[in-house]
Amino acid sequence: MEQNEMIKPENLVYGKPKLMNNNAMHYCPGCSHGVIHKLIAEVVEEMGMEEDTIGISPVGCAVFAYNYLDIDWIEAAHGRAPAIATAVKRLNPAKMVFTYQGDGDLAAIGTAETIHAANRGENIVIIFVNNAIYGMTGGQMAPTTLIGMPTSTCPYGRDASLNGYPLKISDMLALLEGVCLVTRQSVHTAAAVRKAKKMLRKAFDNAMAGKGTSIVEFVSTCSSGWKMTPDASNKWLEDNMFPFYPLGDLKGD
Repeated sequence: MEQNEMIKPENLVYGKPKLMNNNAMHYCPGCSHGVIHKLIAEVVEEMGMEEDTIGISPVGCAVFAYNYLDIDWIEAAHGRAPAIATAVKRLNPAKMVFTYQGDGDLAAIGTAETIHAANRGENIVIIFVNNAIYGMTGGQMAPTTLIGMPTSTCPYGRDASLNGYPLKISDMLALLEGVCLVTRQSVHTAAAVRKAKKMLRKAFDNAMAGKGTSIVEFVSTCSSGWKMTPDASNKWLEDNMFPFYPLGDLKGD
């Protein structure tokens, strides 16, 4: 018997979203993915779209979303999620379609697919988890890695003269006419989680209303890739990531 079944409804303060199954999450302690998964599940349930939502996840830590959220999923080649989402939405316009991508995927190998799907104004939601590093494959430098930030491939810190500058791809996407919403959120505090959920719901509502492409960026931690404790990662996020990737709405409808 599950715990919720032993609690009287009037005494239940909070329950796990029904779309989240009982598989034990493999994500590292402090990882933002689990919280973002929960928010997606809650929004889909509240919209009553459990049977009509299709998620597209590519390579990277994002690939495992299918293992925890009981909706329909399609696995895409690295960077190709927006292209797959385009086909799925055009063939099934009544479905709610979203991609779930990391920065190494969306802002690197998938830059072209992302930009062109957004420029066409595809009625999809792009969920972008930006932790400024390649988390799954060994902590390599990503396009979003900050200046001076050490990674396994730039151990002395990112050097602009050698590696170029961090890519603010959400700012770029906000310039495209096919994009109706770009918002940058986080899940490092309870208040941030509430705001992030509100913006996720707005993005999904936009997609179903045919308003164009919505991008929800989550500025996130990667405790393992950053080689920090979860607490230290949250502090580093606030002190270093937020000044360069400030939270808030970049474009709204």
